[in-house]
Amino acid sequence: MIRYTGVNHLAMVTGDMDSTIRYWRDLLGMRLIAGLGDPGYRHYFFEISEHDMIAFFEWPDVSPVEEKEHGRRVSGRIAFDHVSFGVEAKEMLLELKDRIDAAGFWVSEVIDHGFIHSVYTFDPNGIPIEFSWNIQEVDIHLNPAMLDSDPSAISREGAGPQPGIWPEVQRATALSEYRPYPGQGNQFFLRKKNS
Repeated sequence: MIRYTGVNHLAMVTGDMDSTIRYWRDLLGMRLIAGLGDPGYRHYFFEISEHDMIAFFEWPDVSPVEEKEHGRRVSGRIAFDHVSFGVEAKEMLLELKDRIDAAGFWVSEVIDHGFIHSVYTFDPNGIPIEFSWNIQEVDIHLNPAMLDSDPSAISREGAGPQPGIWPEVQRATALSEYRPYPGQGNQFFLRKKNS
């Protein structure tokens, strides 16, 4: 069984890396832990937690997206609604709310969703963000809850992966065959290692 460690990184886009750094590093407090780049190209990574990052590509002809209310239904092409970051304590939720408000960004009041409390905002790129604190008494990781009044048939099969749905692997790749191809960033870290 595959065990995930979290979200390695979310890859977002900005047209202004400096304002993105000011927001994510200086306002939200996420360390800038890697910066890749050459003239006309940047890819920067911010640390969310020990295992999780958010990254931004800086592309020169990009402008912020139009702000869309978090969770508001839309039609047509869409791939993303918002991203939610967990915080350890409700005091931290209030601290973030106050910091974002003091910086002049719109931020919602605290919303009670029954299993989490959240505040909502937008970064300088128009990316919709939620910050959430888990209510310990209602831990859906320990006790998954399907509260949909009309759940789909497949969702009623349960919380865990269902066996026999996908074809079995016919030939597993041996660890001795593990040969990653050089990707973006490879040359930057090799250069750093050899300096």
